[in-house]
Amino acid sequence: MINASTEGSSPRSERVYASLRAAVLHGEFAPQQPLKPQELATHHGVSLAVVREALLRLAGEGLAQRLPNRGFVVPATGADRWQRITEARTVIEPAMLSMAIERGDLEWEARVRAAHHRLAGTPAYERESDVHYSDAWAEAHRLFHRALLEGCGNEVLLSTFDRLWTDSELARRWSTLINPGRDGAAEHRAIEEAALVRDAGRAADLLRRHLNRTAAGLTRTGPEEGPGR
Repeated sequence: MINASTEGSSPRSERVYASLRAAVLHGEFAPQQPLKPQELATHHGVSLAVVREALLRLAGEGLAQRLPNRGFVVPATGADRWQRITEARTVIEPAMLSMAIERGDLEWEARVRAAHHRLAGTPAYERESDVHYSDAWAEAHRLFHRALLEGCGNEVLLSTFDRLWTDSELARRWSTLINPGRDGAAEHRAIEEAALVRDAGRAADLLRRHLNRTAAGLTRTGPEEGPGR
């Protein structure tokens, strides 16, 4: 029997949330698969309250969708949400990159080089046969994109980037499964090179195309055909 006095403790809540978040990101649930609180509570040995709290957090990050009278499901690969997020990113991030190129100093250039070096040197997959990005690569990827934009010097815009990045993480991973032949490394290298030679127009255009390729890949696959295992 679950001990109600310790059930709602922060460590347990964090553990369940972290486990469910990793499972969704690693493709253990298919698009539109129900996330059933009772089954999850039994599996993790916790109460429904803890599971619902975790699912609400996932929904806030775009990793779960709350449906009226139907509970929680994994979002669909072609969901309108991803397209709206991409639209916002393709408006905001190229403008931020242009600002960063105009305002960034030598320290900014060094951070961009270091972030790209880390990204290029981090294996994308934990195993040769794996199709899901490793968490280490995903973090290096985030840090590279953020380093590019940090030179803009606007914390409000950077906070917006942080939120949109989190919201689009699942779509980004699904797009990789749908477009396995995409050369993301070449795209990152081209963006870095344009930024460091201070070609704002080209860098912004390359970043815009980079972002749009993710959304374009998702629209080619219906919700029932998406990744999951």
